[in-house]
Amino acid sequence: MSHQWNRRRFLQATAAVGGAGALALAADGILLEANDPQLVRFNLSLTRLPAALDGFTIAQLSDLHYDEIFSAIPLRKAVKIVNDLQPDLVVLTGDFVTIPLFSDYLHNAEQGANTAEAAAQAAGQLRARQGVFAVLGNHDHDSDPQRVTTALASRGIQMLRNNSVPIETAGARLWLSGVDDVLAGKPDLDRTLQGIPRDEPVVLLAHEPDFADQAAKYPVDLQLSGHSHGGQIRLPVVGAVFLPDLARKYPWGLHKIGRLTLYTNVGLGTIRIPARLNCPPEITLFTLRAG
Repeated sequence: MSHQWNRRRFLQATAAVGGAGALALAADGILLEANDPQLVRFNLSLTRLPAALDGFTIAQLSDLHYDEIFSAIPLRKAVKIVNDLQPDLVVLTGDFVTIPLFSDYLHNAEQGANTAEAAAQAAGQLRARQGVFAVLGNHDHDSDPQRVTTALASRGIQMLRNNSVPIETAGARLWLSGVDDVLAGKPDLDRTLQGIPRDEPVVLLAHEPDFADQAAKYPVDLQLSGHSHGGQIRLPVVGAVFLPDLARKYPWGLHKIGRLTLYTNVGLGTIRIPARLNCPPEITLFTLRAG
């Protein structure tokens, strides 16, 4: 931690004195930080969690934006880290592929799904006692959502799209729910939560974090999201250079909205610019505690 902090301070200082420093900072973002996923751990108390599920673990990855050159390395590292953790559950909160930059959304948007099989092959190496589940992101939905879903399913990853599944262990149960992409799809929380007993805990996967304002009106205990990339490039004082729609209110980290707990993961891959600065790729491990 201290080594990384000292390296960052040095690069920022050199950037202040000329172009060579700026080049050093850019190289650091492309070659080092973007390929160095960080493990972030949280203990989360959920009021409705049964005592038998105290200690249940969920690993979250998001925004793979699979690319053979830039995102394959952090993804391989992340898979090993997650598998070494031996979590009870793994969740993937969308954007496995990337829409081409100059897509007109009529003729070549579907080309974004060309990496779906490679992304699924890599993510298919993930292991968890209770399985691996996913939701679509806006890039998945705007390319070829069926191709993305089929590719993931072929590797044992179950897509949640306005539906829920019970996760049962130790004689107790929680529900894992997922909505269709909020920006590009047709999310339906009423349908998603239909049939879930009101006294049982719900973990909701929703790609866009700002959807939490809507989810907070429902009996949802925890929402896990991505989409923001944390801004990907974060400058001192300025903060995130750019944040997408529906990721500007809750762009990073842990938030409380009424009774709902939200976590926004900053993702693994990159988009448009293959670099990260002050925003390393992330693996999140949640240990649930009976509240």
